[in-house]
Amino acid sequence: MPLSRRARSISPSSTLAITTLAKQMQAEGIDIISFAGGEPDFDTPGHAREAGIRAIQEGFTRYTASAGIEKLRDSVVAKLKRDNGLEYTREEVITCAGSKQGLYNLAMVLFDKRDEVIIPTPYWVSYPEQVRLADATPVFAPTHEEEGFRLKRRDIERVLTRRTKAVIINSPCNPTGAVIDTEELMAIAELAVERDFYLVSDEAYETLTYDGVKHVSIASLGEEVKARTFVAGSTSKAYAMTGWRLGYVAGPKEVIKAMIDLQSHSTSAPTSVSQMTAVAALLGPQEPVGAMRREFDRRRRYLLERIQSIPGVTCIPPQGTFYAFPNVSAFYGKKIARGRKISGSADLTAYLLREARVTVVPGVDFGSDKHLRLSYCMNIKLIGEGLERVARALGQLS
Repeated sequence: MPLSRRARSISPSSTLAITTLAKQMQAEGIDIISFAGGEPDFDTPGHAREAGIRAIQEGFTRYTASAGIEKLRDSVVAKLKRDNGLEYTREEVITCAGSKQGLYNLAMVLFDKRDEVIIPTPYWVSYPEQVRLADATPVFAPTHEEEGFRLKRRDIERVLTRRTKAVIINSPCNPTGAVIDTEELMAIAELAVERDFYLVSDEAYETLTYDGVKHVSIASLGEEVKARTFVAGSTSKAYAMTGWRLGYVAGPKEVIKAMIDLQSHSTSAPTSVSQMTAVAALLGPQEPVGAMRREFDRRRRYLLERIQSIPGVTCIPPQGTFYAFPNVSAFYGKKIARGRKISGSADLTAYLLREARVTVVPGVDFGSDKHLRLSYCMNIKLIGEGLERVARALGQLS
């Protein structure tokens, strides 16, 4: 059956075969340690879970307004003011089934044919695909490992054209953990105003920063930049609510209205029960957020120490998220059994699964084939055992 041009334009992930093989091995009883996961291994905070249970018990299980209930949109407004110093109205907020859907909706209503959207590399895997699905063109702006992968104004200027419609900013960044400092954010904000393009600020990991680094929303740097910025956020990472599927986007009212109209004809509102859980998470006690951040920081420091002890592997310390992005290119060209050579991150990922019984994500999926992405969403013991397996397997390459 012939597929649409849109469907044919979607690039399959190179990790699909690895994921399928890992699941087969686990089903056969083989012990696999996974560094591939992109979700916290904590429970949703108790007060948020109780709000969801209460919603079910009270029969709050019907359709809601497409943009989400007023109470939830008001909760997002309150959160953005409390945590980010941002003033929005309810009409400037849409809630969605995760921030991924929010970003997709935004791409559908904001981008068009001949538009260019600048995406810093390394990037989250869905950004280019969403831009292409909107018939726009992704343009990649490489960041530099020696600068900690932190995006700079000059990186944008190198690829900026008259067709640039927007720049996507992800800080803290998946996969690198980089956090753009305030001075550079101000320079990027000034460029957006000067050259009249939009900013899409994906702030899903904003609560997970380390070593005294603070997250700053670029929209908070002045009214002119706020007027051309869309802030995307999520309850998934901060509140361990990945399965609840609840995110939001805040920005100029006329675009948010278009997103609501689009959502009304696609998924409609997020799940009613999830909406009540998110209200409790956003407005309730924030101590669980700090506790998770402290534990992730402990794991981060341990993982970095172990990674940096492996000969041939280097790793820029991540300032945020729960990912590390080590450079493993020193092993490319080395031989596996029977003379086969490692040619890139996908090959090395497959080798580590077969030989070390460890899953990682190849950097090629994020636009940087020299690297692997490792998540530390697991306990310290598993991190140590997994990296020991990796070290042994890498040491066997010749």
